[in-house]
Order: sequence, then C-alpha cells, then structure tokens
Amino acid sequence: MKREIEYRWRARELMARHGMKNSRELVAPLRERGITLSESQIYRLVAQDPERISFKVLTALCDIFNVEANELVTFTAANAKSQRQERAMASGENIVNFADAYKHVRARILDDDD
Repeated sequence: MKREIEYRWRARELMARHGMKNSRELVAPLRERGITLSESQIYRLVAQDPERISFKVLTALCDIFNVEANELVTFTAANAKSQRQERAMASGENIVNFADAYKHVRARILDDDD
C-alpha cells in the first residue's frame, strides 16, 4: 500500500522565535558555520517548503536555532487512499473486499451416468 507523507517546514516560525524578521538575518549565522548561500537562496529556503536540502544546511539551521531536526521539520504519514475508496467514501457506498466476501465451496464431480 502506498503511503502519503506530508511535512511542515518550520524555519520561518523558528526565525520569529529568535527575533529574526527577514531571511537576510540568516546570511551571517550560516556563513559562520561554513554555509555560503545567496540571499535569494536563503529566502527560498525560508519562504518555501524545500524538497531537497543538504545535511550541512539542515544541521547549520538546527545549530542556529538550537533545536533538533524534528523540531525544524515535522511530518505525518498515512496510508494512501485509492481514488475508488475516496469516491466510495464520498458517496457513502460500502466497499466489500472480494477476498473477504468469497467463501470456498467444495466441488462435486458427477459422472455422466448420474
């Protein structure tokens, strides 16, 4: 079964807690930790949910905000629902799994004479 994973990037929230009003305020702390990014890259890192991030940047942000990685990124995972299941749930239709509803019946072989 497929799993749906959703995550929440909390960089902006952590910046606010540390009194940082805009993304430019991260330039110096990142450079102190050996991370050189342009202001536009840092802005995108803060304003958008990153799809990919290097571990160096992730650990640098954790160090700057004095948090663990699970406080910077929170996530939830759940089993994905098929489109059929979603339609059935929306219409109130009951879905019966064929494998659960099927009952084995013993076959009886008859001769031509019977």
